[in-house]
Amino acid sequence: MKISKALLLLAAGLSGSLASGMTAASAQDKFPSKPIKVEVPFGAGSATDIVIRIVGDEMRHELGQQIVVENKPGAFGILAIEEMVKARPDGYTLQVGNPGTNALAPIIYKDKFKIDYDKEVAMVTRLGEVPLILAATTKDFAPKTYAEFIALAKANPGKVRYASVGVGSNNHYDTEAFAQWAGIKMVHIPNKGGGAAITNDLVSGDAQVALVNAASSAGVIKGGLLKVLAVMADERLAEYPDVPTLKELGYANGKGLWSALYAPSKTPPDVLEAIHKATVTALKSAPVKEAFQKQMIKAVPNASIADAKAWDEAERAYWKKLTETVKVEKPE
Repeated sequence: MKISKALLLLAAGLSGSLASGMTAASAQDKFPSKPIKVEVPFGAGSATDIVIRIVGDEMRHELGQQIVVENKPGAFGILAIEEMVKARPDGYTLQVGNPGTNALAPIIYKDKFKIDYDKEVAMVTRLGEVPLILAATTKDFAPKTYAEFIALAKANPGKVRYASVGVGSNNHYDTEAFAQWAGIKMVHIPNKGGGAAITNDLVSGDAQVALVNAASSAGVIKGGLLKVLAVMADERLAEYPDVPTLKELGYANGKGLWSALYAPSKTPPDVLEAIHKATVTALKSAPVKEAFQKQMIKAVPNASIADAKAWDEAERAYWKKLTETVKVEKPE
């Protein structure tokens, strides 16, 4: 059977068009092909915000796209988490969180979520860990050391005021757990404004002590507006070499303030892997290490998506147990 020259030319043209179309589609489907948005459940300048901005600036070199940070504070992190989950699960909308938003909120504020957190949120990797500092105001508060603070609190039960970033927050539970161990009773002064807000509460004297993160409190401490009584970290901080850790003082349960990256659970596995790889590479880079060191932040990436998931499950189990053993006023 003979095939006409015209038919051969038509077939060749169709083949070329299909190949061209496939090439264009492949290029369009390559991740990422546009900027990636990261929802932050706190205002600019918070420890979580600082971490993702540092890491995101380096990730753009790995991915070839900008990382756009969108601050969406409020509602215990629920707004930012739901914003991510409701977006198309294609890797272009992520969320960064901390113990309060992504470990505690799904437990104590479960009825306030409009999503099923357990089924719709996936862990990508941990990012950084910031030491917590047990700080005290210099305004009309006599104790200058941890021992003097404990002595005053024991002699005046229910008189010392401590601040937190809100009822049911991680530093609310952390402080109550510590107080329970130390045998002291204090008055809780909640503030929903984030880490910077409770630092201001201390500076003004509205609160007398608080667990504040090392990254955002360094300036006011250096300025002499706050006193450092102890640090919640594995070892003493180079910035405060004479200040003991709570572990040295016998309290072993305290943790630093971690931040971690999350994605919608229906995100394609290869896209999750690409994000994980770029994030871990950024965390190990010299620019990020240098920037972290200046902020007293420690990079703590997970080796894989599976490792991240296992860590997340263990961390959430830790906080769930804490909510069962440490009783706080009922969150509203």
